[in-house]
Amino acid sequence: MHLEDVPEPSLGDVDGGRGVLVKVIRVGVDGTDKEINEAEYGAAPEGFDYLVTGHESFGEVLDAGPNVRASLRPGALVVATVRRPGSSPYDRIGLQDMTTDDVYYERGINLLHGFLTERYVEDETYVVPLPDSLREVGVLLEPLSVSEKGLNQAYEIQRRLKIWKPERAAVLGSGTIGLLCTLALRLRGVDVTCFSKRKPPYLNSRLVEELGAAYVSSEETSLADTSAEHGPFDLIFEATGFSPLAFEAAELLAKNGALVLASVTGGDRKAEIPSDKINQGFVLGNKVMVGTVNASPDDFDRGVTDLVRAEAFYPGWLAKLLTTPIEGLDNYEEMLLHLTQDEDAVKVFVEVG
Repeated sequence: MHLEDVPEPSLGDVDGGRGVLVKVIRVGVDGTDKEINEAEYGAAPEGFDYLVTGHESFGEVLDAGPNVRASLRPGALVVATVRRPGSSPYDRIGLQDMTTDDVYYERGINLLHGFLTERYVEDETYVVPLPDSLREVGVLLEPLSVSEKGLNQAYEIQRRLKIWKPERAAVLGSGTIGLLCTLALRLRGVDVTCFSKRKPPYLNSRLVEELGAAYVSSEETSLADTSAEHGPFDLIFEATGFSPLAFEAAELLAKNGALVLASVTGGDRKAEIPSDKINQGFVLGNKVMVGTVNASPDDFDRGVTDLVRAEAFYPGWLAKLLTTPIEGLDNYEEMLLHLTQDEDAVKVFVEVG
């Protein structure tokens, strides 16, 4: 990672008068940015020998083309979605997060520049407006959209059951995604247990409990015992990055339950599992397992609604996730240090503005 002077963006970079010029205020960073820096994945756009990283944007509109909707006029607070359409049938109907293409385009991740820069231009199609009340916490919209998509997929699939309404859920992992998923479920009236590695008390466990959810440490009890005490779980959302836990969850899922897998695990870890028991449980129990990645514009819109509701029902909670501000783009080495070594950091973010 390094600093680079890049061309100034302009509205003319987008055809049809649909361009939106945005001044970047904050950019959240996560494990994806760390892994790109370590060259685990990610590629520069065509014609460039660098990739501007950063996919969790938050900014203010500076200028807009003549065919941009009124909600994106100068002064509006905005977040840009991440994935852009490819060539599959799903991409052509606006479901690029469901693409079947082998090559995908994501701003700040793969083949498209991201938002760790002072300004960017984007087609209005991919820009989401936020109310002024979310100025301090709007940078959390992109990570929240990941949970929004996973939960929406579970509810969509379970429409097959006509009256499915989960009462108890387990969220595996208490990082940013796990915490925001716990929030989204609590806003839906679900009784939530967050299962994570570290022993309480610490900030993440307190944040879980402030939502009226239970926090359980894997260092103190097993997932099976947690299910016996707090379950059975109608919905399990896996966000730990530890793939064997997904199969433990599959074994413990309640009848008619939904297991949502959100971890991207690029290793070659292997695990011994009770495959007959899991298979039989899924067949006889009408259970479902679904993978989820990225998010659609509709998921971002749902995220805006939930951020507003969170500020009303749990005032001040979202701001507590913003633990680690980095002042300015030139302090990228400090940013990487927190991403790799600071176990107390919930959300690291760069104050670009």
